[in-house]
Amino acid sequence: MVNTYEEAVDWIHSRLRFGIKPGVKRMEWMMEKLNHPERRLKTIHIAGTNGKGSTVTYVRNILQKAEYKVGTFTSPYIEQFNERISVNGQPIGNQELVDVVNIIKPLAEQLEETDLGSPTEFEIITAMSLYYFAHINIVDVVVYEVGLGGRLDSTNIIYPLVSVITNIGFDHMAILGETVEEIASEKAGIIKPGVPVITTASQENALRVIRQIANEKKAKMYEHNMQFTVTDYNQLETGEQFTIQTPFITIENIELSMKGKHQVNNAALAIMTVTYLKTFYSFLIEEHHIKAGLKDAFWPGRMEEVVKTPSIYLDGAHNEEGIATLVDTIKTRFTKNRVHILFSALSDKPLNKMITELESVAHSITYTTFDYERALSARQLAELSTHKNHSYDESWENALKNIKASLTDEDVLIVTGSLYFISTIRSFLKQ
Repeated sequence: MVNTYEEAVDWIHSRLRFGIKPGVKRMEWMMEKLNHPERRLKTIHIAGTNGKGSTVTYVRNILQKAEYKVGTFTSPYIEQFNERISVNGQPIGNQELVDVVNIIKPLAEQLEETDLGSPTEFEIITAMSLYYFAHINIVDVVVYEVGLGGRLDSTNIIYPLVSVITNIGFDHMAILGETVEEIASEKAGIIKPGVPVITTASQENALRVIRQIANEKKAKMYEHNMQFTVTDYNQLETGEQFTIQTPFITIENIELSMKGKHQVNNAALAIMTVTYLKTFYSFLIEEHHIKAGLKDAFWPGRMEEVVKTPSIYLDGAHNEEGIATLVDTIKTRFTKNRVHILFSALSDKPLNKMITELESVAHSITYTTFDYERALSARQLAELSTHKNHSYDESWENALKNIKASLTDEDVLIVTGSLYFISTIRSFLKQ
């Protein structure tokens, strides 16, 4: 039994030693012991390479504006561990987390003694969330973000109202596969028989795989630029603006506060999802709920302006597709600014490609590191650089301090790379 919040979090993190174990057998075992809390929940399941967190936020905000009580399950966290399990944007309370750990911990210890072996950290947190939303803080609907892949992810224990797939890109290839088709197959593993799937995946190779799996499962498929389309896109000083057409509704002059054209795709995905719920599940969602929810939506660490003069942005571009999206945003938003970049990354990423892309838009780039076991040293990153104005500092605090001291009002600093790095920097800047 654990008695304090610190003990509870330490116990959860102790499960990290069991690594990643793809498959849902251990989840099925725990759900059986808990009398299947997942069957008591209405859920929306979101997979994809990038954009999951933003899409979760858009869906949640719209449903909240329509006065639904909405649970969310996301990863990783940016400010505090508790935010991974939230209701209407409010993280699970410290005592509630202790209470749920004391329910799940004995099951984990029993499971360790079986042939299935010890549950992982992510499996523990997933099981905690399902019990919490079903029995402790009962909600109208829960939006579940896939942790890794989809087919063998612990969240795939749920049977959702609708399945959602954002883009398909190259990340976690050692686990998910080397090709777009293999990765798409893993992501599309969340598709359930008869449950519709909505996607903004754009590569034809990926779409072919998703269509085939949806067809096999008799799941109706809604594709971006086919069944739902975006028109009249405008970049605003405060964010983005667009019009959307779906089979169920047309909405004009939608505004987003989250910056970047990619956020329009994420918002379109959310709109298609909630209008499907309105049409087929009688959710009471009106156009003004959608517009207000999208405009108010905020997700930390995604082109987040944390300092205004001079501007400092945080963006968790931690893989090849994320970097490409960030570079596109820089090219369209900061044409009159000198852009300085502070970058740190984990060792399991295609860093040569990522660094080449970043350096193409940087006036200067500084490489650094942070306290995380898979983080590369600043020197290792700098050795991959060909930029004439690059430097490195093993202390991110020193690097940040020195860059800030050199900035003028016309300069922009973008801190990017690993989400764990972004979390570290954000906590420091917010203080």
